[in-house]
Amino acid sequence: MNIEVLYEDNHLIAVNKPAGLVVQDNEHGLPSLEEHVKEYVRVKYDKPGAVFLGCIHRLDTNVTGIVLFARTSKALVRMNEQFKERTINKTYAALIRNKPQPMAGTLTHWLKKDPKQNKTKLYDEEREGSKKAVLHYQFINTANHCFLVKVNPITGRPHQIRVQLARTFTGIIGDVKYGQTKPTADKSIYLHALGLSFNHPVTKEKLNLYAPMPNFGNWKFFNDVEQNLLEE
Repeated sequence: MNIEVLYEDNHLIAVNKPAGLVVQDNEHGLPSLEEHVKEYVRVKYDKPGAVFLGCIHRLDTNVTGIVLFARTSKALVRMNEQFKERTINKTYAALIRNKPQPMAGTLTHWLKKDPKQNKTKLYDEEREGSKKAVLHYQFINTANHCFLVKVNPITGRPHQIRVQLARTFTGIIGDVKYGQTKPTADKSIYLHALGLSFNHPVTKEKLNLYAPMPNFGNWKFFNDVEQNLLEE
């Protein structure tokens, strides 16, 4: 497959993940984004042996957007530290069916992953085994009976944005796992990892990486407001 590379140097590579592709290989033996990026690096740089590629973070299979990999072990360790310390700013775009009220705010819940169902349970108060989940959201625009919301997660829990928006605003369009009744035509959900802002693990330069929103379905009604999503 053709890989859309968003940023690349000797230490990092960022790509725009399509829907329907797992980020990292799993026990089912499915093709993965990691495998495709390794092949891209192998061919481009004519590497004769195994290609090192460190998976720094993941997106759900049916989510699109920016995924960052490390090309060296040093970069992987330092980027993992930044994610752990929450010094990386993450921006997502989500489409929902109802206008959020209030139009901006902070959501705080406690989440617990059920690995058997691959589903996250949400609680309003702390429960045994749960972890605190926090995100900021802001209404941006509306078109074609959809409402575009900017989301900045502070924590990085499994399915966090999906389950928190489902509890508060009826959920993300197409997300049948969390309350929506109809899937989209391509089985994707309308959640896109739009941007990452962080310090380069080696040069310490501030990087602001950006993955253009998809241009299909209801996404195409919102391409003119992408800059509004990236503004602080």
